[in-house]
Amino acid sequence: MEPTGITPNLRVPDIAAARDFYTGYLGLSVEDFDMGWVARYRSPDGRAQIQLVTRDATAPELAAVSVRVGAGVDLAYADALRHGYEIVHPLTDEPWGLRRFLVRAPDGNVLNIVSHRDD
Repeated sequence: MEPTGITPNLRVPDIAAARDFYTGYLGLSVEDFDMGWVARYRSPDGRAQIQLVTRDATAPELAAVSVRVGAGVDLAYADALRHGYEIVHPLTDEPWGLRRFLVRAPDGNVLNIVSHRDD
C-alpha cells in the first residue's frame, strides 16, 4: 500500500458548533465539503487538514483516520484479508464517490482506507 494522504477524523457532537474553533482559531479556512455528518477543512496552502465527523453514514464504527490510497484500494483490501485483520466495513463503492473499507489495526484503532474517484 502507498498512502497518498492521511487525514485525522475527529468525532464531534455537532459540526456547525465545532466549525468556528477549527476555522477561526486554527485557521483551517477552506471547507472542502460538508455532508452534514462529515466535513473537511484545510489550511489555505493545503498542508493541513482535518475532518469533523458526527457518525459514519454506512459503517458501524467511526474511523480514527482516513488513508487515501488511490487506485490501490482493492490491493489494500486483499492485503488486509491476507493478514487476517478485522474488516469493520467491507470494500464498498459509496454513493458519495468513494471506494473504501474500514479495517481495525492490531492496536484497536479503525482506519478508513479510501480511494476517491478523482485519485
